[in-house]
Amino acid sequence: MSRRREVIMIQDIEPHCFSNEYRPKAPDGASFLLCYSGRKVLLRKTGQEEIAFPTFEEMEPYTEGLYEEYTYLFSIDGQRFYLGEGIGFYEAGDFTLEDTEIFRTAVPRHMAFAGITGAQLYRWYGSHRFCGRCGSRTKPDGKERMLKCPSCGNMEYPKIMPAVIIGLTHGNRLLMSKYANREFKKYALLAGFAEIGESIEDTVRREVMEEVGLKVKNITYYKSQPWSFSDTLLLGFYAELDGDEEITLDKEELALAEWFEREDIPVKASDLSLTNEMIMRFKNAEM
Repeated sequence: MSRRREVIMIQDIEPHCFSNEYRPKAPDGASFLLCYSGRKVLLRKTGQEEIAFPTFEEMEPYTEGLYEEYTYLFSIDGQRFYLGEGIGFYEAGDFTLEDTEIFRTAVPRHMAFAGITGAQLYRWYGSHRFCGRCGSRTKPDGKERMLKCPSCGNMEYPKIMPAVIIGLTHGNRLLMSKYANREFKKYALLAGFAEIGESIEDTVRREVMEEVGLKVKNITYYKSQPWSFSDTLLLGFYAELDGDEEITLDKEELALAEWFEREDIPVKASDLSLTNEMIMRFKNAEM
């Protein structure tokens, strides 16, 4: 019997402890600033893949009133992280702006997780500066992570988009696909976002039918993963083919989709995503 490989995904940062409770305590000099500009993030490279974020103490020479207004994000091991929003010290000192894709490979892992999680919150705060009901400027709440409109009382909470990852099997074969018109060119599993009014199992059925024209049965939940690269909560499912195996490809979504025998699956193990873990679990006959 083969020994199962222990898989560590991006959110698995043990022994470090991530706390997302909203406790907007004032920062101190050792608190970290997560500073974003679009898809860029301010950091210092301390090695080939090692990164570090600026602290308030390090950024004090570059801006006035640094401690006066702040947006608390979360803490790791009690170390607090804040959003460095609207302050003009980009590329200050030995810190440079890097694409947030760096968090796919950067270490320490708990700092990479902090960086991409902060990016998701940065996008949410940035897109909810004004009330969607009346257009007034929103204000942060003091007790919970929420933006409230002082004019009409509308309340906005961070939105998490549920999506499914689908390992579609047919005996000893797994359906693999590649996205159309995306930067990611490697093999992946079928995936898609849940729509209003449908159960997550119905999302699995619909996405498989829409993308490859196949029916499924025996839908089985496997595992979930927060995926802040796309503001998504991923829900992994395995399902079995029900009926005809001939693929009808949605060419707007997929560049290709094909069945692979277990031993021929052209994917290598990595320690980042739920998709890879599910592929390797099938490839290694662990299900």
